[in-house]
Amino acid sequence: MSETRTRIRQHVRETPGVHFRRVGRDLDLATGQVQYHLRRLVRDDELVAEPVGGKTHYFVPSFDPWERHAIAFLRRETPRGIIVRLSAHGPMRPATLATDLDLADSTISWHLSALSDHDVVRKSESTPMTVSLSHPDRTEELLGEVSPSLPDRIVDRFIRTVDDLLQ
Repeated sequence: MSETRTRIRQHVRETPGVHFRRVGRDLDLATGQVQYHLRRLVRDDELVAEPVGGKTHYFVPSFDPWERHAIAFLRRETPRGIIVRLSAHGPMRPATLATDLDLADSTISWHLSALSDHDVVRKSESTPMTVSLSHPDRTEELLGEVSPSLPDRIVDRFIRTVDDLLQ
């Protein structure tokens, strides 16, 4: 195996859920190099590629599908804020989350739908609707291991700024 491929595999092992562009930035590799080696590592079953919310995240195969989705969301500032709030306070109404996180209701709704689609949160059937973590114990374990990168936080903050301008 090439030295570059070994470095990429090790980086993914140390940074589960890292996305494609961050691999290149963190390892100072050209886009084509990253693309080629990640494709080979996935093809050889040494890594797993998981598309979540428009980005492909990479994992070692030991993570199950639910963990891969949860980690991908925890790498992003806004979904992480929702998950942290639910972890700390238990079930909450979406409007309360929007107020607490200073986000538009539509932004919270969009993120909650994505989190719900991947079984990270559950929406209640009752009125008024509340949301809660689907697997609180497993989510708590992952919270301590994963944080969003600076570029991901900047993108989330840009989206918040646009939301604020459109309100």
